[in-house]
Amino acid sequence: MQLPTTSTISWQAYVDTSLVGSGHIDQGAIVSAAGDSIWAQTSGFNIKMDEIKAIADVYNSDNARNAAYGNGLRVAGEAYTVLRIEERTILLRAKDPEKVKIGVCIAKTTQAILIGHYDGEKVQPGNANQAVQSLADYLIKSGY
Repeated sequence: MQLPTTSTISWQAYVDTSLVGSGHIDQGAIVSAAGDSIWAQTSGFNIKMDEIKAIADVYNSDNARNAAYGNGLRVAGEAYTVLRIEERTILLRAKDPEKVKIGVCIAKTTQAILIGHYDGEKVQPGNANQAVQSLADYLIKSGY
């Protein structure tokens, strides 16, 4: 898999083939690590700029990380509880008790943040996380 530069890349292909194409993610996005732009996203997965900024802040600020644990995060308009925050990974579960099996796996690379949404009724959360982490590993090795 050859990785074009950010100015010429179709990041959408990575969302479509590596995230959604894995069969473990039903919606996804790739955004800038700074949280200031959306590079690609699944149609209908409408992530807002303030949501990606809040996610990016979790990676850069202890205060934002603590706030996320206390208040959760929003992704594409939905509220999520933070299950775990690690060096490059954030795992979320839907706050709505009717949607408790819905989750989001997030991974940060040097230049990007990968966001994968999954339905836990249809896939194992660990497999969804692995799909996101695998793409993150590839991008990191490629300098992104």
